[in-house]
Amino acid sequence: MNIVLLGAPGAGKGTQAEKIVEKYALCHISTGDILRQAVKDQTPLGVKAKGYMDSGNLVPDELIIDLMKERMQQPDTEKGVMLDGFPRTTAQAVALDGMLADLERPLDAALLVDVPFDVIIGRLTSRRQCRACGHIGTAADAVCPSCGGEMYQRDDDNEATVRNRLEVYSNQTSPLIDYYTGQDKLVTVDGNRAPDVVFADVVEKLGIA
Repeated sequence: MNIVLLGAPGAGKGTQAEKIVEKYALCHISTGDILRQAVKDQTPLGVKAKGYMDSGNLVPDELIIDLMKERMQQPDTEKGVMLDGFPRTTAQAVALDGMLADLERPLDAALLVDVPFDVIIGRLTSRRQCRACGHIGTAADAVCPSCGGEMYQRDDDNEATVRNRLEVYSNQTSPLIDYYTGQDKLVTVDGNRAPDVVFADVVEKLGIA
């Protein structure tokens, strides 16, 4: 099974991806995680991407597409993938269709986790991440509940950058909804509910119980 996960930053896509990956043994490919690792390692791609990420803008299509082509050719993707954060533009979606066609692995569904923007702004500006293990928590967490590490606010989680990211999402990513609707592959769930409730809806609508 191959699934694309759609939704604005902070909609809870990562949480749903983890649940689906665990239940159905898919390979979880998160563009954000790959990019942040590239930035941390100061790879050529990471250096180029850092400026876009820090300002809340999308990394250019050609950089993301090249990164994903390399990732999709690795053996662990053969069992099926959950794509989190890719594609973000129609150009990326077209490129993904080409990748999957070359690999003879059709896309099964594009899952949209839908959450109002005002809710997302509240979520992201209160979000904190552990420097040691990457655990995501909230401003109420003085230390990481998983490993006791230091919790910090990512540069791209301040309110001004969050609002810019949502505007970028609306302008550049929303057309994907039309793209996958046209392919009859769009599945929408209300993400403004408890994660387990959202996941139950996901399982029912994807028909993968």
